[in-house]
Amino acid sequence: MTKKIRLSIEGMHCASCAAVITRSLMKTPGVQTANVNYATHKATIAFNDAIAQENDLIKAVEKKGYRAHVMTGEEDPDAQRNREAKETRKLHTAFLFSLAFTIPALIIGMVFMTDGLLYSLFDFEVAYGPFWLFLLATPVQFIIGWQFYKSAWSALRAGGANMDTLIALGTTAAYVYSVYTIFIARQDTQYFEISAALITFVILGKLLESMPKGKTSDAIRKLMGLAPKIATVIRGGQEMEIPIDEVITGDILVVKPGGKIPVDGEITDGSSAVDEAMITGESIPVEKGVGSQVIGGTINKHGSFRFKATRVGANTTLSQIVKLIEDAQGQKAPIQRFADAISSYFVPIVIGIAILTFSIWYFAIGEPFGFALQTAIAVLVIACPCALGLATPTAVMVGTGKGAQHGILIKGGEALENAHKVRAVVFDKTGTITNGTPKVTNLVPFHGINERTLLHIAASVEKNSEHPLAESIVNDAKHKNVPMRDASEFKAIPGHGVTAQLEGHTFFFGNVKLMAQHGIDISFAQAELIKLENEGKTAMLLSNEKHLLGIVAVADTIKEGAPRAIARLQKMGITPYMITGDNKRTAAAIATQAGIKAEHVFAEVLPQDKAEHVKRLQQHGKQKVAMVGDGVNDAPALAQADIGIAMGSGTDVAMETGSVVLMRNDLEDVPRAFRLSRITMSKIRQNMFWALFYNVLGIPVAAGVLYLSTGWLLSPILAGAAMALSSVSVVTNSLLLKYKRLA
Repeated sequence: MTKKIRLSIEGMHCASCAAVITRSLMKTPGVQTANVNYATHKATIAFNDAIAQENDLIKAVEKKGYRAHVMTGEEDPDAQRNREAKETRKLHTAFLFSLAFTIPALIIGMVFMTDGLLYSLFDFEVAYGPFWLFLLATPVQFIIGWQFYKSAWSALRAGGANMDTLIALGTTAAYVYSVYTIFIARQDTQYFEISAALITFVILGKLLESMPKGKTSDAIRKLMGLAPKIATVIRGGQEMEIPIDEVITGDILVVKPGGKIPVDGEITDGSSAVDEAMITGESIPVEKGVGSQVIGGTINKHGSFRFKATRVGANTTLSQIVKLIEDAQGQKAPIQRFADAISSYFVPIVIGIAILTFSIWYFAIGEPFGFALQTAIAVLVIACPCALGLATPTAVMVGTGKGAQHGILIKGGEALENAHKVRAVVFDKTGTITNGTPKVTNLVPFHGINERTLLHIAASVEKNSEHPLAESIVNDAKHKNVPMRDASEFKAIPGHGVTAQLEGHTFFFGNVKLMAQHGIDISFAQAELIKLENEGKTAMLLSNEKHLLGIVAVADTIKEGAPRAIARLQKMGITPYMITGDNKRTAAAIATQAGIKAEHVFAEVLPQDKAEHVKRLQQHGKQKVAMVGDGVNDAPALAQADIGIAMGSGTDVAMETGSVVLMRNDLEDVPRAFRLSRITMSKIRQNMFWALFYNVLGIPVAAGVLYLSTGWLLSPILAGAAMALSSVSVVTNSLLLKYKRLA
């Protein structure tokens, strides 16, 4: 049986580390898929639990020199924040320790040594300077730098190399050569301050990177922090406070003004307005009464109420959202495979370039050994692939987090990437473009009565009917405070309508066939009848024994934001289509109101045939197609589409058929989802371009291609600083996504 778990991994330093762990996991018997995300330091693994156990997976990670533990759905929301804070504190301490030794080393090496850059300004040499530099550089090299040796050795044991291999090689070369010249060759030429400064800059880069990178998962942490720790329940007739983990399905809970709703449930007593903004993105509080569904983590505004718990623990909407986002952030976008492929070959190639650089300068051109060594070290240090490894996952994390804050749940990097390629969107009609519940749209009275009287008679006649259209008429009467009376001798006539006795009169309410059956003249109302039907409305005729009293028109009205959503999609270059099982006339009327062209309407389509229409659109022009539906009878079409967009109700967030779930049931979130995909992919491309451009430009400069023509040579210290800043710039660029508008 396939089982999926998530591991939190400690000790990763770059994208190559993630690749090493992935290979190790994939070699473990029983493992089917393994995604290791360097940005989140998490691994998502699917495996056959009849072959492999959780401990086998942990051992596979630890065998490569990293630490891992299983993440559970019940994990403390602050645990990840605490781990990140601990890692940042460790880096901060390491940086300060390293800096305390590096600053005096730089001062001595650059100011008070005869070969120092600023020696001529001071003309003073420190006695035993090289030995002081040896004493200052050694703790940095082997205490702070030990982590690089350890990681490089783990990578070597796994048959590969990583960023730490480059750092270890570069700094060790500088340090060992300096030891040789000082203690064996008895020369003053040394590079101790370079090795110390490189390690210090790398640690500084990691520290700077850790601070903004921690913010990429702020959205998910805010969601996890929504759930209160304590719930007030009624047990034994008494109110008592208990930990939220002890709430069970069926418990009656009490929520007071200003309090957080602990779990999902249904209101049994009382009413209030509930702020659901953090769950659905809806800024206006939602009115709730008896029978209304409430979502755990949302905030009660004014009234007090009691509700019955229907979903607790990992089954709550909030828990499902958090799990969905965590899974999404653990999945790789297809474009990440490109970065992974480059990273896997990059380090060995860089080592080769560094050796070639040294050989050309020393053997071919004849420059001094120290000069050739500096260029080789600069190449090793500047070529770190960290920025490339961070380019995609950081943008995906921020993008999915931003979507969640707006009630748009995107299930993974692949969905996020594919969404920006979509050129056609197919909308289901009922419940998607329309509200899904028929409403009275027109009251047309005849024979001297008014609209109120017409509605009074129609609602009274239909009061005991179970037909959906009857329910809409009764609800309209209630909404307008029109009184209803109890009718007698109610009789439903299939395919025609109903008849009933009311206040001593017989009334007929139905279609044209019913009127003809009882000899009621409707000729004078034909024009109005045709007009209403051409608008896609169901027109019902009401008469007494002698005269036609009026027409009641009912229709499934389109959602308020539908025309705006359709118009925006068209502006984005995306063609909207509509699919429905309704007749062509009704479908055409709804499509016209929404702004969809008549030739883009598929009418009278059976649910099982919707997927076939999506498939035809995909084949037409080989285009990417999205399907928007309610995730129930539209499941085959949602699965067939390149992007399935399920309209959520605020509680049905685990619909497996949708790549995207829209929590608010708001059609305007469809173009917002595509906009989010486009701006996220734009950030990924920017990150990838600058990461690659940086390395393509930086390596030749570090190798000294400008030296012969300009005399300018990149110092290994500056190379280390540039390498550190490249990763920081990629993470910072991804964070700018937070400030992009989706509207």
